[in-house]
Amino acid sequence: MRAFITGVAGLVLTDAERAFLREAQPWGLIVFTRNIADPEQLRRLIGDARAVLGRDAPVLVDQEGGRVQRLGPPHWPSYPPGAAYGALYDRDRAAGLDAARLGARLIAADLNSVGIDVDCMPIADVPVDDADPVVGDRAFGTEPGKVAALAAAFAQGLAAGGVLPVLKHIPGHGRATADSHLNLPVVTADTATLDATDFAAFRPLAALPLAMTAHVVFTAFDPTAPATTSAAIVRDVIRGSIGFRGVLMSDDLSMRALSGSLAGRTRAAMAAGCDLALHCNGDMTEMEEVAAAVPELAGELARRSAAALAMRRPPAPIDLPASRAKFTALMNGVSQPLTGARRQA
Repeated sequence: MRAFITGVAGLVLTDAERAFLREAQPWGLIVFTRNIADPEQLRRLIGDARAVLGRDAPVLVDQEGGRVQRLGPPHWPSYPPGAAYGALYDRDRAAGLDAARLGARLIAADLNSVGIDVDCMPIADVPVDDADPVVGDRAFGTEPGKVAALAAAFAQGLAAGGVLPVLKHIPGHGRATADSHLNLPVVTADTATLDATDFAAFRPLAALPLAMTAHVVFTAFDPTAPATTSAAIVRDVIRGSIGFRGVLMSDDLSMRALSGSLAGRTRAAMAAGCDLALHCNGDMTEMEEVAAAVPELAGELARRSAAALAMRRPPAPIDLPASRAKFTALMNGVSQPLTGARRQA
């Protein structure tokens, strides 16, 4: 295995993609809307990729609910954004936590049924009033303790459904005044403020198996490099102050927040302390650049990877129709009800 996660271009693997996967041996695959038509097609794509790789490789997706949901109607339900759980939590703490746990468990059932076993969720970002809306209602709230509690419940629900959670965007995207898909955000808050707010939401979640970095500059720690490519932030904040010990992956290296060649971005992320390079857009030329710039899994990286993958478990039993009905009842009046679902065993 090599230390990267790759996307592919479409609904089926091309001959070139098959050859690339076989030769480059990425740690895992990530799928997007462009890769999804219906459950049978998606199962076939994932099965083909794993067959080419010759192992039960992790398959990731961004399935948050709200604006970020790759699997959706008519084949899968729509789920609410993180803020909806936060609104219920404000009204009834126990109900909010139950809803986050149950919503994640239902998402895990959807993902597990097609072979996806890693969800890039929960978000522990803590947005502020003047931040770019790229996070916005994706966040569980604006108070670190509440965000951490709901994120932990969501992670528990995913794990119960046989899906590994990915904590994001560590050490925090909530203060960013730009969308890192388009530009490089710079956060000038001081160390004490960051420690009490942004970092405080991530600290209780440090035992999760996987986390994704933020393409955000924190000038209090590094005046120029975003967290993804900053050795100081990875060492002193992510591994240090927050205490995260799991597998650290970059956010998508093709995002415009980063500059330079894909190979250069990849080498910078790995040198900073990322364990895995994430590349999403399915462009073969870029995929080859990333693959050539990452190491094989070995040493501490291999140990962390093995520990994370060992946490994959078969899903616990669940009565899906009853659970969907309970979830809709919990969220009634807070968000749109669970709609668009075809019942799945």
